[in-house]
Amino acid sequence: MSVITYRQALRDTLRAEMVRDENVLVMGEEIGVFEGSYKITEGLLKEFGPRRVKDTPIAEEGFVGAAVGAAMLGLRPVVELMTINFSLIAIDQIINHAAKIYGMFGGQTSVPMVIRTPGGGGQQLGATHSQNIELFYSFIPGLKVLAPSTPAEASQMLRAAIRDDDPVLFLENLGLYNSKGEVPDDYAEPENDTVATIGRAKVTREGSDITLIGYSRMAMVATQVAEKLAEEDIDVEVVDLRSLRPLDRQTFVDSVKKTGSAVICEDDWLTYGIGAEIAASIQEGAFDYLDAPVRRVAMAEVPMPYAKPLETAALPSVESISTAIKETLSAVGKRVG
Repeated sequence: MSVITYRQALRDTLRAEMVRDENVLVMGEEIGVFEGSYKITEGLLKEFGPRRVKDTPIAEEGFVGAAVGAAMLGLRPVVELMTINFSLIAIDQIINHAAKIYGMFGGQTSVPMVIRTPGGGGQQLGATHSQNIELFYSFIPGLKVLAPSTPAEASQMLRAAIRDDDPVLFLENLGLYNSKGEVPDDYAEPENDTVATIGRAKVTREGSDITLIGYSRMAMVATQVAEKLAEEDIDVEVVDLRSLRPLDRQTFVDSVKKTGSAVICEDDWLTYGIGAEIAASIQEGAFDYLDAPVRRVAMAEVPMPYAKPLETAALPSVESISTAIKETLSAVGKRVG
């Protein structure tokens, strides 16, 4: 096994898929000569040339639409949007075209494209560059929405997304790019066929006291919470959603049936958030097993502040999630602290 960053896992896997399949191309703003705002496309223009690595104008609706057309004609474009916030400029192409063409054309053509895009707060980028608006896309049938949390998951899920015949929104939280984790030594080989199963959540830590559910950066924070609370004899089971559409309800419902209670942590807003869907699914699938109401911990319901102390206060934290877990367990008579 090798230890690498999340950023390197994405870069090496993208390159491997371009070597493996000549129909894979990348396109986006400043991804060629500049090698990408976050250096995921570093070295690709030099190796593959401008035919397969295309710098685009600052016109998200235009180049996402071009990628839709390219995918319909048999190519496999990987589009890099500099931030998920800029996807709002291309939302018509994503929702009304990429997601719907297969169904509206009666299955005569598919749209095998990937839209890679970072998001999330904590980087002092201001309110319009610090959002998690994946809910917009997770709501739409015809799209697949993935949110890997570790370098290994990022590699296997990107490989799966590129090889999938449906349009995939691939979420990369800015706070994860420099995080490190183990990957197989052959993870970057073009011959590697280890792909994640799209639509499958994962229990990343077994526990018996309570279920803690997260995705992307929050899945990593959830693991930190579980490790911290283990020192206080609180046994937390962690579920990483990994995929927001399709959503693997069965895995987290089964976990809650085992533990009897649940806390959901998310990097988006509480109202109408991903956590609301998870909570509703738990109520439907595990109501008779619940010992306490499902708790949610999310961002403050404000546009993200720029000032670092305010930004930090607005984001969910190890401390705020730990508090929610302890309050939930106390409410059902389990001794904590």
